[in-house]
Amino acid sequence: MATNLQAPWSLAFYKGSALVSERDSARILEIDDERPAQPKEVATVADVAASGEGGLLGLAVRGDSLYAYFTSASDNRIQRFPLKSGSNGVEIGSPKTIVEGIAKAGFHNGGRLAFGPDGMLYATVGDAGKRNSAQDRGSLSGSILRMNPDGTVPEDNPFSGSLVYSYGHRNPQGLAWDDDGTMYSSEFGQDTWDELNIIEPGGNYGWPEVEGISEDGVGDDDFIDPVQQWRPDEASPSGIAISDDRLLIANLRGQVLRTVPLSDVAEAEVAYAGEFGRLRDVVSGPEGEIWLLTNNTDGRGDPAADDDRILHIPADLSTDD
Repeated sequence: MATNLQAPWSLAFYKGSALVSERDSARILEIDDERPAQPKEVATVADVAASGEGGLLGLAVRGDSLYAYFTSASDNRIQRFPLKSGSNGVEIGSPKTIVEGIAKAGFHNGGRLAFGPDGMLYATVGDAGKRNSAQDRGSLSGSILRMNPDGTVPEDNPFSGSLVYSYGHRNPQGLAWDDDGTMYSSEFGQDTWDELNIIEPGGNYGWPEVEGISEDGVGDDDFIDPVQQWRPDEASPSGIAISDDRLLIANLRGQVLRTVPLSDVAEAEVAYAGEFGRLRDVVSGPEGEIWLLTNNTDGRGDPAADDDRILHIPADLSTDD
C-alpha cells in the first residue's frame, strides 16, 4: 500500500483514508483509495522531540477528531485535533492538549491509543526506565490509562480521580477488545518474558516484582499473570488487533505476525516469519482487511530498498492474493 516511509508507528482510519504516524519526522500521512502508493503529508505535529523510542507514536480516530500520543522535550502527552474531509483529502486542524506530564525517556514510552467499546480513550504508558514507578498508583508511568474523550477522568475508573486503569506494566504497546468486551494488551518484557495480558480494571500486572507467568503456575494473589508469554528475541510484541476469532500481534525482534485463537489464548501460530522484517503495528481495516506496518528504518532493523512499508494482506493470512 505504501513504500519508503520513515519509521511508521501507528495507523488509524477516517472516512475512507488511512492516517499514518512517522515516529521521527512527526509527520502524519494520508493514504487514500485513489492514490494508495502515494502517501500525502497532511500535518506535522508541532513540539514532537523524537529521540530513541520517543517521537510521534499512537494515533486514534473518533468521529471528527484525531488523537495523537507523542514525546515532547519535557514529557509524553496526548493531543486532540479536529478532522474534516476537504477537496484535497483529509484536513487536520489545530490541536488541544488533553493529557500532559506523562514521564518520557529514550525508551519505554508506551504510546498506543485506542477507543474501547465503552467509548473511552485508552493509552498505554511505559515505565520510562524508572521501574518502581509502575507500582506507584500516583504515577501515570507503567500503566494503561482510561479517559473521557476530552482527557478527563471517568467517574467509574477503578481509582478515584485517577486516569490509571491498570498498572504494573513495563512497556505495553498493544490494545484490542473482542466482541465480548474482553480487553487485551501486549507488553515488552525485560530479558525473560514478553507478555499477552487480559486487562482487568484496577489490575496489577506485577512489573517490576514479577515478569511473565509465575514459576509455580499458581501466581501471587497481588499480581495478574499473563495468558501467554514469549522470549523477547522471538517476539517483542507491539501493535495488536482482533480479526474474526483471532488476536493478531505484530512482532519486532521476532519478525512474525503471531495469531492467537480467542477460543484458547494460551495457543499461537506465526505467519510471514522473517518475510517483511520488523512489524510495528497490525490493524483490522473498515472492511475487515488487515494492514501491517513494518519498522525496519527505526534504527534497529535491516531495511530493504523500499522500506518502510505498509502492507495489505488477506484476512485469512494466506499468501495467495
